[in-house]
Amino acid sequence: MRLVKIRLNDKEEIAMITWNNLDTLESFKELSKVGRVDIKEAMSGDNGAKRVKEYNIPMAEGFTYNFAAKQVDADVLEALAKLAKEAQLTEKFEALYNGAVINTGENRLVLHQLTRGQLGDAVVADGVDKRKFYVEQQERIAEFANKVHSGEITNAAGEKFTTVVQIGIGGSDLGPRAMYLALENWAKKNNTFKMEAKFISNVDPDDAASVLASVDVAHSIFILVSKSGTTLETLTNESFVKDALKNAGLDASKHMIAVTSETSPLAKSDDYLAAFFMDDYIGGRYSSTSAVGGAVLSLAFGPEVFAQFLDGAAAEDKLSKNANIMENPEMLDALIGVYERNVLGYPSTAVLPYSQALSRFPAHLQQADMESNGKSVNRFGEPVDYVTGPVIFGEPGTNGQHSFYQLLHQGTDIVPLQFIGFKNNQLDTDVVIQDSTSQQKLCANVAAQIVAFACGKADDNKNKNFEGGRPSSIIIGDQVNPASLGALLAHFENKIMFQGFLWNVNSFDQEGVQLGKLLAKKVLAHETDGALKELSDMLNI
Repeated sequence: MRLVKIRLNDKEEIAMITWNNLDTLESFKELSKVGRVDIKEAMSGDNGAKRVKEYNIPMAEGFTYNFAAKQVDADVLEALAKLAKEAQLTEKFEALYNGAVINTGENRLVLHQLTRGQLGDAVVADGVDKRKFYVEQQERIAEFANKVHSGEITNAAGEKFTTVVQIGIGGSDLGPRAMYLALENWAKKNNTFKMEAKFISNVDPDDAASVLASVDVAHSIFILVSKSGTTLETLTNESFVKDALKNAGLDASKHMIAVTSETSPLAKSDDYLAAFFMDDYIGGRYSSTSAVGGAVLSLAFGPEVFAQFLDGAAAEDKLSKNANIMENPEMLDALIGVYERNVLGYPSTAVLPYSQALSRFPAHLQQADMESNGKSVNRFGEPVDYVTGPVIFGEPGTNGQHSFYQLLHQGTDIVPLQFIGFKNNQLDTDVVIQDSTSQQKLCANVAAQIVAFACGKADDNKNKNFEGGRPSSIIIGDQVNPASLGALLAHFENKIMFQGFLWNVNSFDQEGVQLGKLLAKKVLAHETDGALKELSDMLNI
């Protein structure tokens, strides 16, 4: 047990937070002894109908979190509520948004929620009011984007830019790319589409080459995203882009902007039209609501759309403050996930959005979750004696049904499922075939899958027998739009945070990505021996 005094914003007031490993909590031991729920029985007949009606929690922007098909009942929920209280989940979130040093590995604050709203007291770090700082950057980005759209900022020939290309990797790519793809068709339908966006992330030269071949570089503006200004893959791709611009007879400095920290070598460089700032208090995988997502989304769709996205995230963040788990969908989702992982023993979770707009959302969540909670030591560097973050994977429905659902239905492992569904599509275009629309068919599939996974189907032919008993939840919304997308993003970010608190790990560093980078630098410097040298030789490095 560690009793830590948290000082908030250099104030004298001290919050007492106890950081305990999950397996030392009395409430967790009680949870482990609670009777198991037979989800097949619970979801069958009138029982199932009653659960679907009752096991709902409202979310922001018209969403509902329904956990009827999860292996929980009143006894489990009571035990989860006790766990949330003993683990001080509400107090730990409060400490986070009030500016405590929650990222202990790097001795940093964690402030991504502050990019979309003020949840508590003013947070002052490095002598700066951080909320004002983030708003200032949003205003600077909005002004720049509006000037690009109006033609006040143009290429050397005085012509408007028509394409924006983001150069970044990891959180500088996955989140913004997923958000762009989610809103692209919505923006076109609602006449807010300003510029097409492309993304270069992989250091594989085929990535940059293919993107550059697909755009008119003379009418393209490039965003270099690197908080440190030293990310090897990103700087390599920047050189690739600058070479292409030079070969086209263009001045690269008139086609590039930077998103970086104020202390990075990119911040004051003449190589960029402008530089917009983030800081060390926002991790890459949590940066979609910062300048990392703000620049590309504001250029692509307009600053007003990005502002709506932030508003949706802020609205969901407010729900995460609730101490009552039945009024806090993120906290309950997190608690159920830990119950599944640490008591029921399920190793994976599938994220299954029944929306083509969210085609890359599972990939973003894969990084956000696995990079955050894929840890084997606690916040103090001590090994933990229990499993932590699950393997996250997923694809949009109904494509996944014709791919990996076979294992989900009849495989030897039980994989909890997290469905996301919408009542309406984005483009309001549909056809009626065989007495139903495509959207109705899509929604029918997700409803059918929830019941099929839970209840199964008995058959004397064992090849056609479905055991059922496979738990799932669903988040149901009206339509994918900027505000609903922001709320959905915040839900999962906060779920990950709460699970990290429960596992007593630091969800905000990522040391596991560093070793490979260090060894790669040795390979490129030809400072290798043993297996590393042999592998390098085999790859003609």
